Amino acid sequence: MTEKPFTTGTRLLPLIVLFAAIAVWWALWQLRVFPESVFPSPLAVAKGIGEEIRTGRLGNDLVASLFRVTTGFMLAVLLGVPVGLWLGNHVRSRLALLPAINFFRSLSPLAWIPFAILWFGIGDLPAIFLIFMACFFPIVVATLAAVASIPSVYFRVARDYRFSGLELLTKVTLPAIAPQVITSLRVTAGLAWLVVVAAEMIAGRDGLGFAIWDARNGLRMDLLVAGMIVIGVIGMVIDRLLMRLTKIRSVSWGYEG
Repeated sequence: MTEKPFTTGTRLLPLIVLFAAIAVWWALWQLRVFPESVFPSPLAVAKGIGEEIRTGRLGNDLVASLFRVTTGFMLAVLLGVPVGLWLGNHVRSRLALLPAINFFRSLSPLAWIPFAILWFGIGDLPAIFLIFMACFFPIVVATLAAVASIPSVYFRVARDYRFSGLELLTKVTLPAIAPQVITSLRVTAGLAWLVVVAAEMIAGRDGLGFAIWDARNGLRMDLLVAGMIVIGVIGMVIDRLLMRLTKIRSVSWGYEG
């Protein structure tokens, strides 16, 4: 399924929702529905973002979090997709290993935090490990499920064209599984952002998660909300970048098929 082109009207809809949300936020602040000390105004949050940019802290925290998320996520993709491909093509191995994979997939990544700290200490490594554990098993399951569901007619046609080995993989298997795998990558990338915030709160000295925790401890709710907004915006950008993978010519036929 390809993404429909945006018209001028559809481009305006997200902006309308954004301004409506800010208006509701401002109204709630003006009405003092919640105490001002725990419910900052949009203007206070905007000033907080400016303050973080001027001091350079936001840039440093953003780079730290992006490094951890990118490293953990890419390791999960580079290992998870090949493992999923292999399991998808080997029925006995899939039957033997799938229960264990589902077991670990069902575990909350946060349950690994004590081990991550004991094994890797404080810093980048525990966060990268937690992100990897959060992303690896869902990617494996999505990939093997996609491979197992490829219509057999694709392979019959491939045999007629004498495709085999790497050619079969790159021209048939990978494009055919691309829709499901890319959707899985988008979901797991969002999960990676959730995990890095929790990991940095507990086992970090910098990063957006640590900044949120530090703001909470300092009762700076404006900076706390500012960190939340930055995390949400970056998550949206990553999702859009992953969506661009569907525009690759060798992938797009998998969406149309």
